[in-house]
Amino acid sequence: MSEILIPASPELMEKRRQWLESLKGERRLAANTLEAYERDTRQFLTFLTGHLGGPATLADIHTLRTADLRAFLAQRRRDGAGARSLGRHLAGLRSFLRHLERKGLVNAAAAGAIRAPKQPKSLPKPLSDAQALQVVTQQAQLHEEPWIAARDAAVLTLLYGCGLRISEALDLRAGDLSADATTLRVTGKGGKTRLVPLLAVVPQAVETYRALCPYHLAPEEPLFRGARGGKLNPAVIQREMQKLRGALGLPDSATPHALRHSFATHLLAGGGDLRTIQELLGHASLSTTQVYTGVDQARLLEVYDRAHPRA
Repeated sequence: MSEILIPASPELMEKRRQWLESLKGERRLAANTLEAYERDTRQFLTFLTGHLGGPATLADIHTLRTADLRAFLAQRRRDGAGARSLGRHLAGLRSFLRHLERKGLVNAAAAGAIRAPKQPKSLPKPLSDAQALQVVTQQAQLHEEPWIAARDAAVLTLLYGCGLRISEALDLRAGDLSADATTLRVTGKGGKTRLVPLLAVVPQAVETYRALCPYHLAPEEPLFRGARGGKLNPAVIQREMQKLRGALGLPDSATPHALRHSFATHLLAGGGDLRTIQELLGHASLSTTQVYTGVDQARLLEVYDRAHPRA
């Protein structure tokens, strides 16, 4: 596939470019998703060009058969793609074909006739209570600059104390969270907002960071800053968490996002109900939240096997 330099006709490539622009401008998809869709459709058009023996055209897309799509997915599976990647391939292709169909250029029935590959069930891997509490303390942070150590502790405290995604925490503005705040309004996926109650330790951690931060934190500007004063990049927190894993002897699954999993799992273990946890996490569907019941049961069985005299 990599030997084909022209994956499709200029007209089809232009339509693809317009579709990607519409995803970026109108639907505001995340940069990672856009990059994946660009790569997936490029791989498909490259496959189709080899499959047909010449650059794919709009006419070829119009007469696309279910068998052609299955042949592409089979090729990707032979190349080592797993069920999640194949499902994303199919989602991207469906989006592209439906875009062309809305423009009256093709028939997208072939893509709709294929079932997405069955996804493997994998449980989130939370930290233990003790591990999570240790990670979020300022004393555990490894950076020598006090304000940066306080910043990292405040970000991690938001992830574990409020169940935020790292992007949600880093999108906060300085005016979003006051020292005496008891709730936090969070903007999540799809621009949806939710109200999250605040434990006292959360604003305390943020205020410690504010007091040490060398930059002026105007209300409408980003709350969390990088070393040079710009908005903090998620990769910085991810790298710091990686260092913490080594220093504290934590498993590889201990990532910033694992703190969000820990928030949900520990709430459930403490008697929280699924509907409330769904609201706190900002999940659109309860089925997404129900995965944490599996985590809780798995931990109970682990304790049972380790502690019961007859285990």
